[in-house]
Amino acid sequence: MLCGRWKSCRRRPEEPSVPAQVATPVALAPPDGGSRRPGLRALKKMGLTEDEDVRAMLQGSRLCKIRSRTWHKERLYRLQEDGLSVWFQRRIPRAPSQHIFFVQHIEAVREGHQSEGLRRFGGAFPPARCLTIAFKGRRKNLDLAAATAEEAQRWVRGLAKLRARLDAMSQRERLDHWIHAYLHRADSDQDSKMSFKEIKSLLRMVNVDMNDMYAYRLFKECDHSNNERLEGAEIEEFLRRLLKRPELEEIFHRYSGEDRVLSAPELLEFLEDQSEDGTTLAHAQKLIHTYELNETAKQHELMTLDGFMMYLLSPEGAALDPAHTCVFQDMGQPLSHYFISSSHNTYLTDSQIGGLSSTEAYVRAFAQGCRCVELDCWEGPGGEPIIYHGHTLTSKILFRDVVQTVRDHAFSLSPYPVILSLENHCGLEQQAVMAHHLRTILGDALVTQGLDTQNPEELPSPEQLKGRVLVKGKKLPAARSEDGRILSDQEEEEEEEEEEVEAAEQRRRISPELSALVVYCCATRLRTLRPNPVPPQPCQVSSLSERKAKKLIRGAGNSFVRHNAHQLTRVYPLGLRMNSANYSPQEMWNSGCQLVALNFQTPGYEMDLNAGRFLINGQCGYVLKPACLRQPDTTFDPECPGPPRTTLTIQVLTAQQLPKLNTEKPNSIVDPLVRVEVHGVPADCARKETNYVLNNGFNPRWGQTLQFQLRAPELALVRFVVEDYDATSPNDFVGQFTLPLDSLKQGYRHIHLLSKDGASLSPATLFVHIRVQRF
Repeated sequence: MLCGRWKSCRRRPEEPSVPAQVATPVALAPPDGGSRRPGLRALKKMGLTEDEDVRAMLQGSRLCKIRSRTWHKERLYRLQEDGLSVWFQRRIPRAPSQHIFFVQHIEAVREGHQSEGLRRFGGAFPPARCLTIAFKGRRKNLDLAAATAEEAQRWVRGLAKLRARLDAMSQRERLDHWIHAYLHRADSDQDSKMSFKEIKSLLRMVNVDMNDMYAYRLFKECDHSNNERLEGAEIEEFLRRLLKRPELEEIFHRYSGEDRVLSAPELLEFLEDQSEDGTTLAHAQKLIHTYELNETAKQHELMTLDGFMMYLLSPEGAALDPAHTCVFQDMGQPLSHYFISSSHNTYLTDSQIGGLSSTEAYVRAFAQGCRCVELDCWEGPGGEPIIYHGHTLTSKILFRDVVQTVRDHAFSLSPYPVILSLENHCGLEQQAVMAHHLRTILGDALVTQGLDTQNPEELPSPEQLKGRVLVKGKKLPAARSEDGRILSDQEEEEEEEEEEVEAAEQRRRISPELSALVVYCCATRLRTLRPNPVPPQPCQVSSLSERKAKKLIRGAGNSFVRHNAHQLTRVYPLGLRMNSANYSPQEMWNSGCQLVALNFQTPGYEMDLNAGRFLINGQCGYVLKPACLRQPDTTFDPECPGPPRTTLTIQVLTAQQLPKLNTEKPNSIVDPLVRVEVHGVPADCARKETNYVLNNGFNPRWGQTLQFQLRAPELALVRFVVEDYDATSPNDFVGQFTLPLDSLKQGYRHIHLLSKDGASLSPATLFVHIRVQRF
């Protein structure tokens, strides 16, 4: 009989450990009653088998894929029985993985002509029959037209239901869903029974190369009918054994003792050892009622191993502090006190030499929390300004269409202000057209004059500018000629000796209509840092190349920090980065630069750092800078941060369900290693890694400890990377997760891994123990 009890003392090891012995199995949900279609089990667990829209998607639809005015091809699209993926027909058959897309990789589903592709090429199809599936990362939109409006609506509604259910699933449910989807694939004859050959196929699918003798022994231990087939409860038992987490069981038993259940006081003891803030007995009781699966245990306020695993796999058991996932920072400080998520060449989807320009690139940037986007404006035909990378082969889009995209999508994720960074190459007439489009399309959202409550010595706050759009560009001084020529700008002329004469002449001519829209973000050149106590000019924004910013950081670190305490600085990649590569943003953040602009279309560790920096504060695109970067008289210098004052210790314990890199080769199994990187001031930057584990991406174990000394922890980002070790070539990327050190929770934590494009790799996780000691 279950009962609560409390043990007053229990000896525990000083360091976390990985056990050698396996304890009690982790139970999966009970089988679905012997369904003859095990693939439907996934949808049944999602509660969607009876949904009419989902059932129609399972039958499939012939939808017209639209890529250009003349390229309209009918293709079959069908939801797979796992409820996680959609199979689609291709003209030329390819590898199986090239015939599906995953529901979890969908960014948005839009009805009607709500994409650039359908607005341009979908005119032959009524909007009611059209839909767009937009994906995370660099994958192109899928523009589709159905035979009827009702069929289009079925896909729109069905995908919405699948995405909502997937988002609502716990990590444990995702794992169950994931393993049963592979089980369905491994059941080659679809008889709901598993031969040893099919079990071996399943093991390879889930990234584990198990010794044949051990695998067969495990198979036979579950084959209670002794007929060389596993079915029903036997399959469930095999999966339970496969999914055991010995390291979790050891931790659980260390706190629960012999009766193998946690009372609320014992759970509280675990939470206190985890260094959880504000832990109380009431909080421990709440966790039991939230995560315990067994109703009897829950009634007695006890937590079983299953409930403990549910808790540790939940957001509350993750490395990222759940309190930091919503807007928790003070949003009432001047704009200059925040890091602001910023994009460079936002219109590009690829290289800056011959890549495609698209309004969809702006939609994707906003979906990633970007708050400062760039518009390279050039003279266009018919009196309409265009946007593209000048003097290159990149395609062109209308300025007007970009402004409409800003209106429609800028505040879809975040309510805080958006800055339009104009690189203006237009003549006076088309500048006036630009001003007209900005005013008429954006309406009241556009800031056209200073706020009444504005302190002239500082910029307004994100809170004051909610839902507003700011224009960053050149502004005419009070004295100017009637044609808009700047009469006195000697410094500008000196700077522009390095530029083309024609371009310099163009920039010296500014339309009064466009100038009037520049209120808080007046673009100015920064040649030298002004010595104190020159009054700050908060409405001036300087744009610096990465090279010039680095020169200032290394030559005048503290002066640059002080400058950035009251004025905005934008940093952008060198023009030599033809393939739209990025620089590391960390060095710029160290000196307080707010608008550190990156090519959002180019994945890599630089964008991982950007995503990690803005992962917190509700992903609203604004993160309050540390106090040392906000104080006008600060003595902080990123090049000389002082002695170490924090030790970060990470014990890498295990990983779970790492993705298979080459799904077309069944025998290709990853050899994973884990690297932990610290990105911060130069003295804090470091990387350390574990050994690799041979042929196991399913449940590899390390138990290795990595330690770091930090001098400026408030600026540090911690990046967890998993790679597939290769002795003869560079390691292949498997997954990563990046977050600020100040948002890293201590104790036993799961790291939920992300793909190269930032999409979830669920149920792939790392299990680690984290300790942060400040002194």
